[in-house]
Amino acid sequence: MSSAEMVRGSMVHGNLTVIQPPFTSDTAGFPVHDPGRAAAFAASLSSVDAVLEDLGPRSAVNPPVFSTLADLDIVHAGAWGNVLAVCDPAFVSDGGDNPLLGEATALRGRFPDARIVGRVETHCGATRTEDLVWLPDGTMFHAAGWTGDEPFVVSGDPAAVLAALGMTQKDLDNNDDLVTFIDLDDDPNLIEWGVFAGLALGAADPWGVPGLNLSALRVRHTESATADMEDTYFIGR
Repeated sequence: MSSAEMVRGSMVHGNLTVIQPPFTSDTAGFPVHDPGRAAAFAASLSSVDAVLEDLGPRSAVNPPVFSTLADLDIVHAGAWGNVLAVCDPAFVSDGGDNPLLGEATALRGRFPDARIVGRVETHCGATRTEDLVWLPDGTMFHAAGWTGDEPFVVSGDPAAVLAALGMTQKDLDNNDDLVTFIDLDDDPNLIEWGVFAGLALGAADPWGVPGLNLSALRVRHTESATADMEDTYFIGR
């Protein structure tokens, strides 16, 4: 298939963030981005065969923009001290599987003391999300499905995650900083889990922070990841 094949789906979020202790990091105090560590982190992903080229710094404000198959091989990765982050179009799924959960499971084995947070939102005919929060003690939740539709599958214990983060539903109710109101008693397909994931990152959330840069990397994805992206982004149809 030609690398010039057009992409018809789009990605709003497709990121994983790993915060190693301490969990008090704030983007305002992040150390200088380390391109070497960022590239090594991207190369370690199960969706990536190799990092081919460092394309230079990119703003953390926007996810990679793609219009062709070749564009899907651009991964954004950041390394700031105890915080690692990566945005990969291969984390997106059309519902056949949950690649974000698979990658987070691999990272859990490599970073057992870390807080791992992932967010995916894609528009491929309809909106599909996949979100997770996984804490060092094993407390976690994973939510995936089509927004406003069934089935929407939630595993783990979102309320236990909230409690482990030192919050309650009352705290959410009174949080004026939340763009979207979150009520864990709502139907799962109506909850904006990505906002919940953002709460777990707190001040260390690097995504969308003006003035914060990370590395744009051209990678060679695995054959399976490439095939899944071709399906997800309607390539060749």
